[in-house]
Amino acid sequence: MKVALVILRLFIHGQSSRSQVALENLRAFCRERQATVQIEVVDVQEDAGRAEQDRVIATPTLLRLMPMPTVRILGDLSDPQSLSRLLDGCQARVM
Repeated sequence: MKVALVILRLFIHGQSSRSQVALENLRAFCRERQATVQIEVVDVQEDAGRAEQDRVIATPTLLRLMPMPTVRILGDLSDPQSLSRLLDGCQARVM
């Protein structure tokens, strides 16, 4: 079975509570699904250029970069259905 590489980029704003909740929710979701994904965390306070390049105007914002097409989710990632749609069809598994 071929496994698609899943690459996610999470944009946060420093140590804000919403950003930390989003990161915790994402990590917990990946653990529960036993999904191995590459997660890049970008703090817009430190790398505003990356946020501009990816057209991120609010935080937290999660982008699924691979597999294509790019999918974007805004907010604290507390909705498991939204996160499930993010991985649907990726066949992500523990590697």
